[in-house]
Amino acid sequence: MKYGIVAFPSKELQDRANTYRKRYDAHYALIPPHMTILGPFTLEGKEMKEAAAELLEVAAKQKPFELKVMRASTFAPITNAIYLKIEPNDEILGLREALSLDFIKNIENHQYVPHITIAQKMSDGEHDDIIGQVKMDNFGHTETIDRVHLLYQLEDGPWTVYETFTLSGDE
Repeated sequence: MKYGIVAFPSKELQDRANTYRKRYDAHYALIPPHMTILGPFTLEGKEMKEAAAELLEVAAKQKPFELKVMRASTFAPITNAIYLKIEPNDEILGLREALSLDFIKNIENHQYVPHITIAQKMSDGEHDDIIGQVKMDNFGHTETIDRVHLLYQLEDGPWTVYETFTLSGDE
């Protein structure tokens, strides 16, 4: 089974992202707009309940973080994905590192870039047609994220929340 840890932005930012996702994101119906912190991954040697308990303990020690959307960008030419670029900060990167526990077998094969995907799995022509328009949209937005979510993927594709972890900074 695939798992992931994500942060869901405010409804305001999700609504803005969904104006593009409805039309250009093949995963629109599978998961709401989100910033992936870890994923996808499998659990090795742990049951879901046990893993969630350990993740809860680690997450509680982490502080809330600022999610600052800078602009739209693209992963082209590697992939035709368009995303809202999130300014990396010590809290996001520290949270990701802290949650990378030994039993999590991460199957990502690329450098971590904090972002919210708004378009993916498009043809080259479709990507080229909309990237300019998306880059002109002013996505400047800042908010504080104080919780993250452990998700799992259902057999038919959608992702669902297993547990929510509050980031309280309790040492």
